Parts: sequence; C-alpha cells; structure tokens
Amino acid sequence: MSEILISANHISLSHHGKKVLDDVNFELKIGEFITLIGPNGAGKSSLIKILLGLITPDNGKIKKSKHIRLSYTPQKFIPNEFIPISVIDFLKLNQKIDAKFLKDTTTLTGIETLLHLALKNLSGGEIQRVLLTRALLAKPNVLILDEPTQNLDVSGQMHLYKLIQDIHKQQNCAVLMVSHDLHRVMKESTQVLCLYHHICCIGKPYTILKDAQFNNLFADQIDELMATYEHHHNHEHKY
Repeated sequence: MSEILISANHISLSHHGKKVLDDVNFELKIGEFITLIGPNGAGKSSLIKILLGLITPDNGKIKKSKHIRLSYTPQKFIPNEFIPISVIDFLKLNQKIDAKFLKDTTTLTGIETLLHLALKNLSGGEIQRVLLTRALLAKPNVLILDEPTQNLDVSGQMHLYKLIQDIHKQQNCAVLMVSHDLHRVMKESTQVLCLYHHICCIGKPYTILKDAQFNNLFADQIDELMATYEHHHNHEHKY
C-alpha cells in the first residue's frame, strides 16, 4: 500500500459567517497526481492554505507523513520592482544548493538563459517556471501548485503542463494541482477532486464525467469533454 504523505480529516472553515469548507476529507499518496477543481469561490485556495499550515481550520486536522518534503508554488507572484534581484539569486535565496543539482534542475525547467536576468523583467510564463524551479530545488516528494497556468497563453499553458507531467513521472513526486483547465485535468491526473465547499466527488478522470454534481458544476464544458473521453467505471462519493 502506498504511503499517505498528507491527508485532510474533517476540515471545516467559515469566513464572516459563511461556510467556506465543510467536512473535507482526502489523502495524497506517493506517486499520485490529484487535480483539485471547482468553481470560483469553492474554497480551493483556502484548502491549499490549510494544507500548507498558513491558516488554521475551524475544525479538523491535517496529517503529514514524517517523510514529507513539501514545496509550493502560489497562484500569484509579483516581483518587487524596486528590488533588482536576479533569477539565480532568487533561486539561491535562504538555501544552499549543489551546483550540479542547480544546473540539472534549471535545464529540466528550461530557464538556463534566464538566470542572470532581473526577476522583475520576466514574463508570466517565465516567472512560473522560475517558481517551479525553486520549488524543485527543495527536492520535494509533494508538490502543491495553485493554478500554475493562470494568465498564461495557450502555448504557455501547454508547455507548463507538459513540464509538470514530466516532473511527476521522472521524479515520482506526488502532485496536488488546482486547475480550471478540465481538458488537461482529464488527461494528466490520476485522480480528480471536485470541490464546492464540500467534496462533491473524487475519482479517476474518465469516471468523474458521469457524476451528476460534476455535470451541474461544469455544464458549459461537459459536451466537449464527453466527446473526448470514455467513462464506464464507478467512482467514490464523499459528501
């Protein structure tokens, strides 16, 4: 049985009297690629912050393996235009890195030519690759990505998704990724977790399409998805 690296147990959270998360339970195991989807305001970013220990839930607990090495890339990162830090200095900030490992990692993420540029001058796609590189330099076995392709063009999205997929396969790094891109979700994930304050459904990508709540939440995208994927297995409900 695969080791559970991180789990959420009966997580609930309210904000100004409004329920943000309601009895959320799930596990991320070694080698898994879970994509977290849901409408805007569903509680996805709040759940990520609770997993990272940035906010405390009203109820429930987060359990982490003693072997966990967790890295995270945020949804938004805007470099300070008044701090002219280079990419290489940003990567090395507050950590010692072996030169060969640094070279191998920057080659993997394709940022070798950016190392001596000012971080503030990079494009959105370049910044996402730099953030991913910094996350990988911590040698994680869990990588949490909060909408890593937000504000990228289609080409940039495809390249970044491919890179994340390669990292997952080559380094056997468990991935938990928040995404709105259902087409890529369905292709790359080992499991899809659909959140709308509670967990509506969780299962293999090709089985989620048959779930009524998933269909209700993503009605505008279902026809195209149904034309692309077969779906004839059961999945687990967690209400």
